[in-house]
Amino acid sequence: MKKEETNRERFVRIAESRTQKIIDMLELLGNCSNPYSYEYTKKDVEKMYGAIEAALKESKARYNEPKKKDSKFKF
Repeated sequence: MKKEETNRERFVRIAESRTQKIIDMLELLGNCSNPYSYEYTKKDVEKMYGAIEAALKESKARYNEPKKKDSKFKF
């Protein structure tokens, strides 16, 4: 008989996996910094990491904001 996974266990399993995927992708992105293989400007790098930082800030904020109730129209 298979034990049901708790919400905490599911969070840990999924969050660890997704966090590692993000770290791996950031490492791959860092590989693009080789000036012998790629051509980029400082503005390109600032724009790229600005977008990543904005997405990170938005994602992190979701953990600090209270859950919004479904707003359904009622009389």
